[in-house]
Amino acid sequence: MPTDRAWLCTRKGLFELRRRQGAWQVERLSFPADPVTMVLPPDSSGRMLAGLNLGHFGAKLHASSDAGQTWHEVAAPAFPPQPEGAEGPEWKLNQVFSLERSGDAIWAGTVPGGLFVSRDRGETWALNEPLWLDPKRTAWMGGGNPAPAMHSVCPHPGKPDELLVGVSCGGAWRTTDGGRTWALRATGMRADFMPPELAGDENSQDPHLIARCAAEPDVLWCQHHCGIYRSTDNGATWVEHKAAPSSFGFAVAAHPKDPLTAWFVPAEKDMRRIPVDAALCVTRTRDGGQSFEVLRAGLPQQHCYDLIYRHGLAVDDTGTQLMMGSTTGGVWASSDAGDSWQTVSTTLPPVYAVRLG
Repeated sequence: MPTDRAWLCTRKGLFELRRRQGAWQVERLSFPADPVTMVLPPDSSGRMLAGLNLGHFGAKLHASSDAGQTWHEVAAPAFPPQPEGAEGPEWKLNQVFSLERSGDAIWAGTVPGGLFVSRDRGETWALNEPLWLDPKRTAWMGGGNPAPAMHSVCPHPGKPDELLVGVSCGGAWRTTDGGRTWALRATGMRADFMPPELAGDENSQDPHLIARCAAEPDVLWCQHHCGIYRSTDNGATWVEHKAAPSSFGFAVAAHPKDPLTAWFVPAEKDMRRIPVDAALCVTRTRDGGQSFEVLRAGLPQQHCYDLIYRHGLAVDDTGTQLMMGSTTGGVWASSDAGDSWQTVSTTLPPVYAVRLG
């Protein structure tokens, strides 16, 4: 059955939505007026996590044991003391950018480019030092931001010790031994913002988001700063695919069952970052990136300047229910795999992330 629950991480709180009789409605608001950067939907026991960015008061982490009815603060991921003269950005948590479960572990990707793991349901965290201390990390860049961002954490559903992560700008990395060793997995990606001789450098790539097909884990999709990429060999190599009206964007959703299907939200690059022709659309491929459909039914087609952030597009476990939220508080849902969309709201705060569960 399609999901009937969604969570929106926004500039002004965490909104829980419920779908009743085909319509989505706000059920609950947690952390009113506080920026919520990411949420981990509840497990079978109701355990949830939410990352907050409180500006002057720093990045915080909260947990719920009753599916979001009540929350309490827990320890946020923390970096060790920074050695004197260490290269790279300050070793200080700026943001919890991604949260994912894998077996008995919860992984958190952060700004500045750190990966943390919790083995006690998010009560305590340990920095993955092999990746953090890799000499290549000091060459990572923030792109348009001051520090690199660990935005994509892609567990392998059949191999608890295997994980692929995406970094802006630091390429894609994979571990097969629970994080003890790592290797770059960005061959085939190209960064046209780099000098020509460095455009193919794996460590300089800017994947905006990477998503894995749950049923066919070797299939990965990437919305890159410079195009759309697909891998069929678990990230060993990537192939670029062209889409109209644009191959630029931030979000990607991989169909959980069909390795040939994925969704993207195109925009104009680089400085404008608005929908092409101020008309919002979603593109969908159902043949592995050989062709793309442009889906517009129900989406605003005039004077629309909504941008969909990296985590602003989500698909449920059936592959039929989608939801996306925008920088200007627009939220749209589809119950037919994107063929048509209904407006959920146009007045919510800017949406950072959408999770379905």
